[in-house]
Amino acid sequence: MRQQSHHIRALEQDMQVFITGGTGLVGTAVVRELTTHGHRVTGLARSDRAAAVLAEHGAESIRGDLGDLDGIRRAASTADGVVHLAFRNDFGSAGALDAAIAEETAAIEAIGATLRGTGKPFVVVSGTPWIAGRASTETDPLPVDGPVGGRGRTVQAALGLAEDGVRVSAVRLPRTVHADGQGGFAGLLTGMARDAGVSGYPGDGTQRWPAVHARDAAVLFRLALEAAPAGTAWHAVADEGDAVRDIAAVIGRRLGLPVESVPVERFGPIGPVFAMDQPASSARTRAELGWEPSHPSLLADLERLEP
Repeated sequence: MRQQSHHIRALEQDMQVFITGGTGLVGTAVVRELTTHGHRVTGLARSDRAAAVLAEHGAESIRGDLGDLDGIRRAASTADGVVHLAFRNDFGSAGALDAAIAEETAAIEAIGATLRGTGKPFVVVSGTPWIAGRASTETDPLPVDGPVGGRGRTVQAALGLAEDGVRVSAVRLPRTVHADGQGGFAGLLTGMARDAGVSGYPGDGTQRWPAVHARDAAVLFRLALEAAPAGTAWHAVADEGDAVRDIAAVIGRRLGLPVESVPVERFGPIGPVFAMDQPASSARTRAELGWEPSHPSLLADLERLEP
């Protein structure tokens, strides 16, 4: 991405948007952000409860899940733009994680094929990459090896749709997208702490995780949908990198639990990712899209945790 001295202007307004994953922590924030800015939203709903959540935030729904490729194609074909967020967060085993990645890949490929040649915006999601010795930037490549390497390969392929007449862009989310003390890797640490009776962290805890509030991330998804040039990637990073032991310390204090290092194996198939130092920068995103996070930082938000 070329550094610009001015913000990219919005290209699209008042769109009919199809969204997958519109009922989760990030998804509900994105739906609310889109509807309050004049876009009409239709979300994929797996149940009556999911449909009710979408309706609560001003969106319509179509029944189906990420495996319903025919339904996804139909919804994408009638939309002015698509935001993809859905992912089955099953980290219980390597096999389950691989299956979730394969399901997501098939859905992204179906949407991309439907939008080919239309010039419509398609916003996909990934994680921020990790680069040894420094904060990653928007121009750094995604990892294509390791436990979540399949997601990196899928997003890279999706960005290639820019050559096929799709205004595709990627919003890279940090390890923790949070709201009210919940969400992301920090949310997983909290759940594990409640289960184990110890607020644990892998290694010496000096590794850093980036973070963003869900409502700030939602603004970036809207900006990307409205204005991002084809083939670009953006970082939804508000906190460049909090030390994991600092995150665990707040969790332990709020829950009244001891804080200590625990074996990386305790964190399952994504343990190696938990143990990595992976700060990330959003300098280009802020400069070019005019994105400015304004909600509480992760450590401040974790102070809302209830024992």
